[in-house]
Amino acid sequence: MSVHPRPVHRSKAPEPVGLYPHARQVGDLIFLSGVGPRKRGSSDIPGVERDSAGSMVSYDIAVQCHSVFENVRHILEEAGSAWEKLVDVTVFLTNMQDDFEIYNRIYGEYFKENQPCRTTVEITSLPTPIAIELKCIATV
Repeated sequence: MSVHPRPVHRSKAPEPVGLYPHARQVGDLIFLSGVGPRKRGSSDIPGVERDSAGSMVSYDIAVQCHSVFENVRHILEEAGSAWEKLVDVTVFLTNMQDDFEIYNRIYGEYFKENQPCRTTVEITSLPTPIAIELKCIATV
């Protein structure tokens, strides 16, 4: 295991909203920072409608799920890993009651072959106006 974990910054993933890398590699493991559905180079968030102050007015959890899964895939592939090498996924939802069924169905579409360990928790908010964020661990 590497004594000095290697930070991983990706060119296709959205820019972090703070001072942290997209991921860190330690030995044969890649630890992803929280990944949301934003797109790189834009403050627009797929599936989110905002008011003039930037607050979320409405959102489409299905659109956000597809976008966040795509962002995770970009980070993994650019870090030398792959979707199929995910071993643990923590999912943060801001509205478990309304969104879990849709998220769970879409999650099942993406994880038919590889089924990593998963924890889903509800939280009151995320740093940007999004409804879902993933924290993942994968092998390289």
